[in-house]
Amino acid sequence: MAFREINAKMVEATVAPGQKLFSQRGAMLAYQGEVSFTPSMAGGQGGLMSMIGRRVADEDTSLMAVEGSGTVLFGHGGHHVQVIQLSGDTLYVEADRLLAFEGTLQQGTMFLGSQGGVMGMVRGQVSGQGLFTTTLKGHGAVAVMAHGGMIEIPITPQRPVHVDPQAYVAHHGDVRNKLSTALGWRDMVGRGSGEAFQLELSGSGAVYVQASEEKL
Repeated sequence: MAFREINAKMVEATVAPGQKLFSQRGAMLAYQGEVSFTPSMAGGQGGLMSMIGRRVADEDTSLMAVEGSGTVLFGHGGHHVQVIQLSGDTLYVEADRLLAFEGTLQQGTMFLGSQGGVMGMVRGQVSGQGLFTTTLKGHGAVAVMAHGGMIEIPITPQRPVHVDPQAYVAHHGDVRNKLSTALGWRDMVGRGSGEAFQLELSGSGAVYVQASEEKL
């Protein structure tokens, strides 16, 4: 794994010759060795079409390509950071939450309406994601940011997980999600998102939940 958690808000990345990392612009705190930082709009293995998709989706968060030989400390805005290791599956996460990730991962963009139609689009608005989200697929590590700490909750076929949409950070695995309301539309006036809406995730995988409803 390229990342090592130093504390709750910082990770150390090992940069080796012939390998590449991508980080959010402004995330570098310090580094040692011969390391270069180059602006990049086409992070990971996604290439040109992935970059175009992210620009159309307004998910084109500025990235820095990190190369060379040495170590780099990453953190941003005092947010809590958690490292997620992917083993061939896909991580669904908002672009603004990406602190850094390995260049072996393929980056793309997904329209939330393709995961739940109109209610998928409503989920994007309620959770603050908008209509699109970022995907990272393959084998590698990702450092993700959240407010107030983050916990991983396993999802199994026998035990779906219900999450406040504004506390949702990311998920991976063979997971289906749908937005449901526990109240009538009249009753939702003045209610918080967790009281009015619930995001149900079912299947096999994991969901990451933050300890705050504040958006990054």
